[in-house]
Amino acid sequence: MAKYLVIVESPAKVKTIKKFLGSNYEVMASNGHVRDLPKSQLGVDVEHDYEPKYITIRGKGDILAALRKAAKKADKVYLATDPDREGEAISWHLAHSLKLDEKKMRRITFNEITKTAVKASIKEGREIDQNLVDAQQTRRILDRMVGYKISPVLWAKVKRGLSAGRVQSVALRIIGDREEEINNFIPEEYWTLEADFSVEEEKKPLAAKFYGTKNKKMNIRSKAELDQILDDLKDAEYQVAEVKNGERSKKAPLPFTTSTLQQEASKVLNFSTQKTMRLAQQLYEGVDIKGNGTVGIITYLRTDSTRISEEADAAAREYITQEYGSEYVADSEKKGDNKKKIQDAHEAIRPTDIKRTPISLKESLSRDQYRLYQLIWKRFAASRMQQAKYETTSVKIQGGEYYFTVAASKLKFPGFMTVYTQEDEEKQENQLLVKSIDEHTQISLKEFKEQQHFTQPPAHYTEASLVKTLEELGIGRPSTYAPTITTIIARRYVAKENKNLYMTELGEVVNKIMKEAFTSIVDVNFTATMEELLDCVGEGKVQWKTVIRNFYPDLEEAVEKAEKELEQVKIEDEVTDVVCELCGRNMVIKYGPHGKFLACPGFPECKNTKPYLEKIGVPCPICGKDVVVKRSKKGRLYYGCENNPECEFMSWQKPSKKKCPSCGSYMLEKGNKLVCADEHCGYVETRQNES
Repeated sequence: MAKYLVIVESPAKVKTIKKFLGSNYEVMASNGHVRDLPKSQLGVDVEHDYEPKYITIRGKGDILAALRKAAKKADKVYLATDPDREGEAISWHLAHSLKLDEKKMRRITFNEITKTAVKASIKEGREIDQNLVDAQQTRRILDRMVGYKISPVLWAKVKRGLSAGRVQSVALRIIGDREEEINNFIPEEYWTLEADFSVEEEKKPLAAKFYGTKNKKMNIRSKAELDQILDDLKDAEYQVAEVKNGERSKKAPLPFTTSTLQQEASKVLNFSTQKTMRLAQQLYEGVDIKGNGTVGIITYLRTDSTRISEEADAAAREYITQEYGSEYVADSEKKGDNKKKIQDAHEAIRPTDIKRTPISLKESLSRDQYRLYQLIWKRFAASRMQQAKYETTSVKIQGGEYYFTVAASKLKFPGFMTVYTQEDEEKQENQLLVKSIDEHTQISLKEFKEQQHFTQPPAHYTEASLVKTLEELGIGRPSTYAPTITTIIARRYVAKENKNLYMTELGEVVNKIMKEAFTSIVDVNFTATMEELLDCVGEGKVQWKTVIRNFYPDLEEAVEKAEKELEQVKIEDEVTDVVCELCGRNMVIKYGPHGKFLACPGFPECKNTKPYLEKIGVPCPICGKDVVVKRSKKGRLYYGCENNPECEFMSWQKPSKKKCPSCGSYMLEKGNKLVCADEHCGYVETRQNES
C-alpha cells in the first residue's frame, strides 16, 4: 500500500504526477477549494473580531471522505496545491478538514509539472505559510463584505440579481471613465506635408516629411498655416543640409508574465483573457505527448515575475548556441522590474524544456494549444537572445527657412527577431534610402503631398488594454484579471463588440450608484492601496485582521447612508402611453439583457412585447421623424431614426436640435460643447441648456 499521499488541486495533474513518483505514492485531487464562507449569509462574525465561519462546500463531502481515508493510511501527506496564496489557502483548509497531524504533513510546491521539479519539491517540504493563507483570507473576506453588503443596495435601488465586487466595480469605473472621455472628445484639425525629391542618378524619388525651422519643430494646425508655408517655399531651392549615419538597437523582450501573456495572446491570436488562461492551464497541467506520456509543457501560469531559473537560463543559452550560433546568445540574464514581491517565488511563464519546440509538439496539441505554446516558446527563446541592431540614416533637407527630414533604417543583425517579432513591429516603418547621399548630392523638388487629419479620441478599452491598465494601476493580481473581465461581461454591465468593451445601460446605472454612494470602493488609489496591504499581509508585515477592522466600519456606514439617501432608479415597469394592440392595456417598460423593451402588463395571459423606442426630442436630420435611443445586439448605445430601416440615420453621439451655423449640418453633444457632425467643418460652440 502507498506510504505517501500527495494531494493536488486538479484531477488533470493526478496521472502526470503519479507517473513521476511511482508506486509508493498515492496521488489524489481536492478539485479546488474544499471549504468556503457560506453562501446564505455574510459568513464573517462582525461582533467577534471578524472571525470567518468556514463550511464544507456542498458536494465536497465524498471527496473529503476519500481523502481522509487515504490520509489515515499514509505515513506522510504532501499538500501539493498551486504555488500561490490561493493554493496555500487550499492546503490550509485541507489540513483543517482532514484533521492532519502536523508531524506527518508537508506543504510542497513546484513551478512546473516535470519529473525533476516534482521530485525536488518532495525533498523541500515545508510547513504551511500562514502569512500567505492570511493574505488570501483577507482578500476573500474583503470581497465577501463588498459583495454581500453592497449588492442588496443595488437590488433595492435598481433591480434584483445585480452585484457589486471589490475589483470588478473599479474595472467598470475605468471603462466608464474612458467612455466619458470618448464622448466628450472634440477632434482638432491638423495637416501633414510631405515632399518628393528627385535625386541625381536615382530613379526613385526621396520622400521627406516637413519638420519646421532649423531649431523648432512645427505643427501645422490649419489650411491657412499650410498655405503660408507653401507660399514661403514657392521659389525655394533645396539642398541636403545634413546626413547622419548611426546605429540603434532594439532590446529583446522579457519572458511572459500572466498580464503580458494575456495582452499578447489577445493582440496576436485574438484570444479572450479567459480563453488564454484556460489553455495555459491545460499546457501547465499536462498534455499527452507521443512517446512521453502526459507532461506539463509550461511553467505556472499565474505570475507577475520575469525571473528565470538558472537551469532554464543555461539550457536556453545552450539551445540558442546550437541552433543559431553563439553570437545570438544574450550577454547576461535580463532583469525585469519586479515591483511586486508577492509572486516572485515564481518564475516567468516559459516552456519547461526549450528543446520541446512547437513544431515537435504540433501533433500532440489542439490548434489553439499549439498557437499559445508557440507564442510562449518564441517569447522565452527571444528573451535569452541578443538585441536586434539597425543601421540608421537621417537626412535633413533645407528649403528656404524650412527643413524636411527623412529617416531610414536597415536591419544589420536580427538577434532575437530571428524567432520573435511583436505584431506592431511587423509593420516596418521605413523606406529604403537611396544608396549614397551626402551634403553635395543635387536634389530638386518633384511634388508636395498635403493631407488634412483630425485628432482621434482615446481608443475604447479592449480586454488586453484593460489588463494592462489594471496592472499599471496596481489593481488585482495575475489570478484576478481574467475572472474580473469575465464577470463584468457576464453580468451585462459591459458589452464586447469587435474586441472593444462598451458600457451597457445597466453598467452605466450600476457605475453611477457606485460612484455616488461608495466612492472609496471604486477609487483606483484606494483599491491599489488595498492590494499593497494584502501583499504586506502575505509578507508578514501587517496583521490580517487589522486590514479588516479598518475597512468594515466605513463600508457599513456607506451602506446605511446609501439605503437612506439613494434615489430608486426607475429602470423597469414604467407605464407608457403605448397601447397593447392585442388587449388594449397600456404597455410598461421592462428591462432585459439588451436594455429596455415594452411588454404588456397582462402577462401571462397577454405575452405581447415590442421594442422600446425612447425619443430624445430631436428630429431626424435626414427624414424629420423622431430620433430614438437604440442598442446594438451586444448592448452598445447609439441614436437612430424611428423610421429605420427606411431611414438609415445613425450616430454614436447624441444629436442636437441645433443646426450648425457654419455649414447647416446637424450638431452633436459632447460634454458641455456642441460640435458639428461634419468634421471637415469643425465648428464648435459652448452648449446652452436646450429646453
